[in-house]
Amino acid sequence: MKLTCLQENLKRGLATVSHAVAGKSTLPVLSNVLLATDGGRLKLAATNLEVGITHWIGAQVLEDGAITVPAKLLVDVVGGLPNDKVTLTLDARTQTLKVECGRFTSNIKGIEADEFPTIPTIADKSPAASLSPDVLREAIDQVAFAAASDDSRPVLAGVLVRLHDNRLYMGAADGFRLATRTVALPEPVAQHVEFIVPARALSELSRIASDASGPVTITVTPGGSQVLFHTENTELVSRLIDGKFPDVERIIPAQYTTRTVLDTTELAKAVKLASYFASSSQNVVKLTMEPGGELGPGRLVISSNAAEVGDNTGEIDGMVQGEGGQIALNVKYLAELLSAVKTAQIALETQTAQSPGVFKPVGQDGYIHIIMPMSIR
Repeated sequence: MKLTCLQENLKRGLATVSHAVAGKSTLPVLSNVLLATDGGRLKLAATNLEVGITHWIGAQVLEDGAITVPAKLLVDVVGGLPNDKVTLTLDARTQTLKVECGRFTSNIKGIEADEFPTIPTIADKSPAASLSPDVLREAIDQVAFAAASDDSRPVLAGVLVRLHDNRLYMGAADGFRLATRTVALPEPVAQHVEFIVPARALSELSRIASDASGPVTITVTPGGSQVLFHTENTELVSRLIDGKFPDVERIIPAQYTTRTVLDTTELAKAVKLASYFASSSQNVVKLTMEPGGELGPGRLVISSNAAEVGDNTGEIDGMVQGEGGQIALNVKYLAELLSAVKTAQIALETQTAQSPGVFKPVGQDGYIHIIMPMSIR
C-alpha cells in the first residue's frame, strides 16, 4: 500500500472513526484502526463490535493494500504533523506503516488487516428512509439523553425509532423522564419499521451528522439485528437491542390544569442558580406556578433548599393559565432538558404535585418531554 492524502483530512477522518475504537478489549485488533485503499480513496474503519464507523477520504493511491494500526498512536502522530501532504507506505513483510509528512517520518507496527472484524455494509438493500442531517441531529439531541445510562434494563439504554408513513418517531425513557420527538420525512417509507438503537450509537451519529451536507439514509439489515446510517463520506453501523420497548405514550397526560409559558433562557439561568443548592439535597428543586391577577402576568417561583448549605429562591415572569400549583423536579433533568430546547419559549403543563410535569417547546410541534415529580419532605 502506498498513497498520499492531506494531513487535515486524515486527522478529521481519524477523529470521526476513533470514537468506535474499543476501550478495553481482549482482542488487540479492536484497539486498532483499519486503513485500506478503496476505489481510489482511503477507507478508515474502527469497531468495538457494538458500533462500527467507516469513513472515506480523498487520496492519491499509488499501490492498493490494507493494514490496522493502534488508533491512539496514529491519532497522536497525525495530530502532531504539519498541515501538509502525508505519505503512507506499508511494508507488507514487517506489517509496518511508514508515515511521512514534511521533515517527519514515523514507523508504526501494525496487525494484519485480515484479523480486523468485517463491518457490515448494506450495498444491495434500498434504504428505509432518508432525511436531512440537521433534522436528524436535532431529534437525536432532544431524545437520546433521556435514555438510561446503565444497562440493567437494556431496552431503556436504547432509543425507540419508528418509521411509519412520512414520519420518523424517536422515544427514550429511563423510568424518571421520557422524551419523544416526531419529525416529517421528505417522502413516505415503503413499509413500517420499528427498532431500538443504543443511545450511545445515536450520540455518535449526531456527531457525524454535524459534518454531513447531504441527506442521511437509514437502512435495517435483512435479519433486523443491525441498522446502518449512511452520509456521503461516513457510515455508522450499530447492533440493535432485542426486546419490547415500554408503551411510553400511555404515560403522556391528555390534559392539564395549569399551563405556564416561560422564557427558555431565563428559566435555564434560574435553574442553574438553584442547582448549586439543590445538588446538596438530592437535586430537588421546587417550582411554584402563580397565576397573574388583573395587575399583570403570572410568575414562576423556583426554590431549592439544602439544610447544610443554605437556600435559593428565584422568580421569573410567565403566562400562567389555570389554577397554579407546585411541583418538585430533579434539577439535573430540568437543566438537561433546557439545554436541548432551541425555541425562545417553553410551556410547562401540570396537574397535581404528584403528576408528571410535561414540557413542550413553544412553536415547535412534535417534541414532548416529561419529568416525573419528586416527593417534597
